[in-house]
Amino acid sequence: MTDLQQGGNAPVTGDRVRVAFAWDVGAGVDADASAYLLTATGKVRDDADMVFYNQPSGAGGSVRFDAGAGPRGGFDIDLTRVPAEIARIVFCVTIHDGQARRQTLAQLTGVSLSIGDIRYAPALAGATETAMTLGELYRRNGQWKVRAVGQGFAGGLAPLARSFGIDVAEDAPAAPPPPAPAPTPVRLSKVTLDKPGQKISLEKKGASFGEIVVNLNWSRGKKGLFGSGSAIDLDLGCLFELADGRKGAVQALGNSFGSFDAAPYIMLSGDDRTGDVSSGETMRINGARWAEVKRVIVFANIYDGVPNWQQTDGVVTVTMPDQPPIEVRMTEGRNDQRLCGIVLIENRGGSFDATRIVEYFRDQQVLDERLGWGMRWVAGRK
Repeated sequence: MTDLQQGGNAPVTGDRVRVAFAWDVGAGVDADASAYLLTATGKVRDDADMVFYNQPSGAGGSVRFDAGAGPRGGFDIDLTRVPAEIARIVFCVTIHDGQARRQTLAQLTGVSLSIGDIRYAPALAGATETAMTLGELYRRNGQWKVRAVGQGFAGGLAPLARSFGIDVAEDAPAAPPPPAPAPTPVRLSKVTLDKPGQKISLEKKGASFGEIVVNLNWSRGKKGLFGSGSAIDLDLGCLFELADGRKGAVQALGNSFGSFDAAPYIMLSGDDRTGDVSSGETMRINGARWAEVKRVIVFANIYDGVPNWQQTDGVVTVTMPDQPPIEVRMTEGRNDQRLCGIVLIENRGGSFDATRIVEYFRDQQVLDERLGWGMRWVAGRK
């Protein structure tokens, strides 16, 4: 790994690169990664040249946001497909609602940007800004290079995006309607379900919801020599009920990983048994078959380690194309229980309804009884 200092640069090897973001945050701090595809003027061609969690693909798919690219997400880039008029791709980190919450980049620790085997880690102690351009990919004499930038921006995500020519939507009093229709602005906000029973209902923007991704991430704790220590292994899973009445579970326990293209149209993407996969665990729901799904309760189970839910700092994020991400944090905790029922997802007349649950149970069977699922249970193992 090559470490750059601010202003330093290095050539990129290969046609495909992975850009990875890393940082740690304190309680109540929410930070996001974004990328901007800029022409020689320093501006985007249009709003589609901003790539982030709510608009995960740009420039014909040559730049893609990937939540699993790094500890805090990142981007997969095919340099051979980046349009010729794009001179630079800049990578930024921002504090969500930083000014309103009086939070700054100084509350992030261990911040780094890695592009392939090149890394930049800015010193942010004492920083007063709420956004920063960490680094960029740029063309130089027909070759792509990396530059460590480290330029702070006081205004947060919206002013940063506007500086690159993005039309950003914000919550503000309605302005008089323009004489001609304007392009739909990029919608930046995620939906956080942080109150008991809080719900959101989403309607399809097209023929289907597309691929619905449920990601569980958590703080694993530290392992000692030979894997000993207080590291916690969380397992992501769900109970499901289909429209035809069939019921079951998708979970690592019993190797019940499900299926994406066949019933139950829900699939667990592997099982992190080591606790070393920084992107957590992911479950995919086939939104093209949403009509065949009645309801899903997403849960996390402490398979290994002493129950300490506050220590896990667990969060489930639900994403799908053209919809705001839904975030549910496991802020409460009962350390005498090993399972947390996190979010109930229901098909109500074709809509996608998500309700915060965040209740704690001994096991899947007790969760079943609490929600009236009506399944028969036998002991299982990984």
